[in-house]
Amino acid sequence: MLQIEIDNGSGFCFGVTTAIKKAEEELAKGNTLYCLGDIVHNGMECDRLKQMGLVTINHDDLRRLHGVKVLLRAHGEPPETYELARRNNIDIIDATCPVVLQLQKRIKQQYDSNPDAQIVIFGKKGHAEVLGLVGQTHSSAIVIESFGEVTSLDFTRDIYLYSQTTKSLDEYHRIIHYIQAHIAPTATFRSFDTICRSVANRMPSISQFAARHDLILFVCGRKSSNGRVLFGECQRVNPNSHLIEGPGEIDARWLDSIESVGICGATSTPKWLMEQCRDAISGK
Repeated sequence: MLQIEIDNGSGFCFGVTTAIKKAEEELAKGNTLYCLGDIVHNGMECDRLKQMGLVTINHDDLRRLHGVKVLLRAHGEPPETYELARRNNIDIIDATCPVVLQLQKRIKQQYDSNPDAQIVIFGKKGHAEVLGLVGQTHSSAIVIESFGEVTSLDFTRDIYLYSQTTKSLDEYHRIIHYIQAHIAPTATFRSFDTICRSVANRMPSISQFAARHDLILFVCGRKSSNGRVLFGECQRVNPNSHLIEGPGEIDARWLDSIESVGICGATSTPKWLMEQCRDAISGK
């Protein structure tokens, strides 16, 4: 008989849970609520909240709105967004994750104290969280997406290194070690451990989870940054791992000649979606 296990450690992190709760509370009042960007990088959860009345907008839409309520998701926003909201008399419901908010403050303080230094952010270019971080520096921060880009830095100038909260801790340490080995004696280098432990601490547990099953179904929106990191770990441990956005992407052929299936997901994956995938397998 096929054994199916859902990873207890998978599911929404604190920041996403808080943002969704704030949205649900406001929508329950019958009020119109706008959200700047997808509230979570999971299309099916976004669709669920859309059915409740949540209206997703972009920054161009925000410029045209006046006197409405807008939720800022966990990823955070640059200072310009708050200023625009003030000018347009927009009531902000701020659901920025406390971890991201603290990181924004640290980067702003560093920039204000030494604007000529290189503030470097290890993160995905264009990602909502990264845009919010870069915004703390009047867009002067340097974003590197991978270890291979570290060589583009000027090692004769001061470097202050931060990371997007959902990046790989191992790769971040590789970048730190490279800069330490190449920084000029006359320049200052400091790095700050800003990776969220909701993701970093999941790496060992999801590795163990992936190792004990014949097949891994990693349920995740393809926009999710932490999802890519966690799925990569699943694949490393168990090559028979598949990333799916929902039960409709499960291929029945994957279930041939296996005895156990592990279902897990990102910090942006709702539990109900993993349960739907379990039920879809049980009904095959």
